[in-house]
Amino acid sequence: MQLNPPTVHRDFFGAPGALAVMVGTVSVVFTWYFACNETAGCQLPLTGPQWARVADGVRDYSGYLSPRALLYYVLWWAWLALLYFVLPGARVNGVRLRDGRQLAYPLNGLASLGATLAATAAVAAGYGRAPFLWIADHYFQLAVTSMLFATAQALFVYLYSFRRAASPVMLALAGNSGNPLYDFFIGRELNPRIGRLDLKYFCELRPGIMGWMLLNASFAVKQHAQFGRVSNSMWLAIVPQLAYCVDTLLFERNVLTTMDIVTDGFGWMLSFGDLTWVPFMYSLQARFLAFRPVHHSAPATLLIALLAVTSFLVFRLSNSEKNAFRTDPDAPRVRHLRYITTESGSRLLVSGWWGMARHINYTGDWFYGLAQCLATGFETPMTYFFSAYFLVLLLHRNYRDECKCQAKYKKDWVRYCELVPYLFIPYLI
Repeated sequence: MQLNPPTVHRDFFGAPGALAVMVGTVSVVFTWYFACNETAGCQLPLTGPQWARVADGVRDYSGYLSPRALLYYVLWWAWLALLYFVLPGARVNGVRLRDGRQLAYPLNGLASLGATLAATAAVAAGYGRAPFLWIADHYFQLAVTSMLFATAQALFVYLYSFRRAASPVMLALAGNSGNPLYDFFIGRELNPRIGRLDLKYFCELRPGIMGWMLLNASFAVKQHAQFGRVSNSMWLAIVPQLAYCVDTLLFERNVLTTMDIVTDGFGWMLSFGDLTWVPFMYSLQARFLAFRPVHHSAPATLLIALLAVTSFLVFRLSNSEKNAFRTDPDAPRVRHLRYITTESGSRLLVSGWWGMARHINYTGDWFYGLAQCLATGFETPMTYFFSAYFLVLLLHRNYRDECKCQAKYKKDWVRYCELVPYLFIPYLI
């Protein structure tokens, strides 16, 4: 079997779609900043004068290209890379690759978060709230810096994938099309590493996830500095996001079986997504509330919090059940679950959470994000971009999952779909 067969199917309609995604996502970051801020307000649809202000802001690159922001961002990335190497943590093997190897990964993300929180507390003790206000006030300079860094990183790993090595470089099955633009976007090499630093795994969990938390904290500090208090809406937005980030690091091992790590190459799509999209677009609710606080009534606060807690439990419990079953199907907590065995030897759950719907975890994930958007009230649809985007993302992931499983399990997948007919919500969708 050929180790790196040429890519046959190209996602996103190939190179034209890849270019459209790159231009489109960068345009969204620019537009959502220049059209949603303290001066411009935060309204849709944008009027002619508002579009003109966006265009003027984009042209004035001196306002967002900052050497100081670049320095701080590089130091942030380097700090977390240092922690990746020096902090203790179990080293576990990932899934078996096509060539039979299993790469080792350090599970010290939570320790890295602890060290970073300690360092942040030390900075706060020494300098007060000034560093947090600087981050909030220079949000866009940092966002643009992260874009440039992510693009440079993607270019590096693309060129690095052509290196001569003692053993063949393993490419992603989707990233060996021969089209430079498409392969740069989708990711040519499956697991690019610099020594023991696995760039894809590192970026998936460290700079963006922890950066998201730091941005949210900075916007909360800014709101307090400007209005004298942190609104209940700010807490409703950032506490669930904090819990999500901590949960991601707490269950760091689980990311090793996700599509991002197992299947996708590391190119511009993941580099930009990890370093720019996650921290700077997912913190939109906190950024909006920093200059436009919303004060919810007690019943509204309770309902939003209840939606957040319920949806998080659906997300976490379903994922935990799946991972427990994958690890040991005979464990007491999952051995009662019913499943079918495919011709390939895989077991597909048809009871428990995964008997309710084939992607029940996506349902919890989406409603959890919706709760965070509801914290911003109903003044503007711009703060609901996260929900709209996340819906598209999850639908695309669902499509990829379904295609992959259908190709892998064939007639067994048809049988499985008959037993678990719903995709997201039992008896509805």
